[in-house]
Amino acid sequence: MIVFWEYINTKHIEKKRKWAVSHIRKMKNMELTKKVNKNVTYGYCRISTNRQNIERQVRNITAAYPDAIIVKEVFTGTKFQGRKELEKILKKVRAGDKIIFDSVSRMSRDADEGFRLYEELYNKNISLYFLKEPHINTDVYKQVANNRLEMTGETIDCILNGINEYMLLLAKEQIKLAFKQSEKEVLDLKQRTKEGIETARREGKQIGQQKGKVLFVKKSVSAKMVILKHNKTFGGELSDEETQIQAGISRNTLYLYKRQLKEAMKQYSYDELWDLCLKQSAKIKSNNCKTKKAKGGV
Repeated sequence: MIVFWEYINTKHIEKKRKWAVSHIRKMKNMELTKKVNKNVTYGYCRISTNRQNIERQVRNITAAYPDAIIVKEVFTGTKFQGRKELEKILKKVRAGDKIIFDSVSRMSRDADEGFRLYEELYNKNISLYFLKEPHINTDVYKQVANNRLEMTGETIDCILNGINEYMLLLAKEQIKLAFKQSEKEVLDLKQRTKEGIETARREGKQIGQQKGKVLFVKKSVSAKMVILKHNKTFGGELSDEETQIQAGISRNTLYLYKRQLKEAMKQYSYDELWDLCLKQSAKIKSNNCKTKKAKGGV
């Protein structure tokens, strides 16, 4: 009898254990489903060059949407193709997610392409928000689309239907206009830059770096002297690989310096170029000595 009751208790405990394990698994699956179904807010920040400051866009977006996942990108161009970080977002977003832009120009500065992308994301039920152009947020467009005048079943319905279509077209035109304005600002900036360069050139000002001046960058002089003296391109005996090792530079840097030397030789003879290198090298050494003396060195 005792053995029988021990058997019953063991079975009961095993049943409870299985139920507890099953319950825990269900709870974990529910939590995982909640996480998967949770909508995500992305904040996309873009600058054209490393010299620009991206933090202003970050501050603006996080102030309005503190929970936004900030994605930063440095990319020059009007189209969104090639923007690796933006393309990653576009691949990940699902219906119900949000993408926040500081302005419409951060999404696209090409009017036709920008509107196509806007419509594509809108049709996927992805919300777009533009902090500087809130009148073209997808929520505004959706509100116009939903607030349609109800049909009455009477003759007047043809007029009401016309009004509904007109309101939708008007909303679309507002969106297109925002992208067109962004594109125009880019074209105007390019034109002003071009006109400014032409004005400076006519006034006799130097546009860009003078030819040969790049030769005298402090760290490059010694490497260029090695290239000029020993590389086969300039009459020496060393291959590119051997010159690279001798000068202590990378392959890309070697090719860059060779191009610069070739460009400089359009202005100077080999001997003149070598003398310039020697003078610049001596000048660098002199400046280094002065710096050491100023710091109390020997």
